[in-house]
Amino acid sequence: MLGLLILVALVVLLVGIVIGTYNRLITLRNRFKNAFAQIDVQLKRRYDLIPNLVETAKGYLKHERETLEAVIQARASAVSAANDAARNPGDPEAMQKLSGAENMLSATLGRLFALSEAYPDLKANQTMAQLMEELTSTENRIAFSRQAFNDAVNVYNIARERFPAVVFAGMFGFQQAQLLESTESVEERRAPKVQF
Repeated sequence: MLGLLILVALVVLLVGIVIGTYNRLITLRNRFKNAFAQIDVQLKRRYDLIPNLVETAKGYLKHERETLEAVIQARASAVSAANDAARNPGDPEAMQKLSGAENMLSATLGRLFALSEAYPDLKANQTMAQLMEELTSTENRIAFSRQAFNDAVNVYNIARERFPAVVFAGMFGFQQAQLLESTESVEERRAPKVQF
C-alpha cells in the first residue's frame, strides 16, 4: 500500500512538473510574440513615413531618381519580410529575411539622407525636416523594440533548454526561437559616401 502511495505521489509530481513546464513555455513564447508585435507596430509606422519622405524629396532630387526608386523598392521588400515574420515570430528563416530587408532599407534611407544634406533647399524644407525627425524617432523605437524582442526570445530559449523543460519542449512543439540580429557586414555599417 505504501509503495502504491509513493508511486501515485511520483506520478502526480511528474504531471505537475510537466504542466508547470508547459505553462511556463507557453507564457514565454507569448511574451516574445508580443514583443515582436511591438516591433511590427514601429515598422509599420516607419513604412508609412517613407512614402511621405520620398514624395517630399522628389521635387528636389529629380535627377536622383535611382536613389528614390531604391528606397521605394527596399520599403516594399521590408514590408513583405515583416509580414512574413509577423505570421511566425521567432522563425529563423523569416527573421533572417526581415533582418536583411531592414538592413537594405536602412542603407537606402542612409543614402537618401546623405543626398538631402547636399541639397540646401531640401535640407531646409520644413516637411522634410519633420519627416526625418519622425523617422529618426521611429528608428529609436524600433531599436528599443528589437532589444525587448531579443531579450524575450533569449529568456524563452534559455527556459526551453533548461532541465526539465528540455525533456518536454520538443515533444510539445516548442522550437528554438531566432533572435532578430543585424546581418550587416562591417562595410555596410559605415556611413554612405556621396560624391558629385
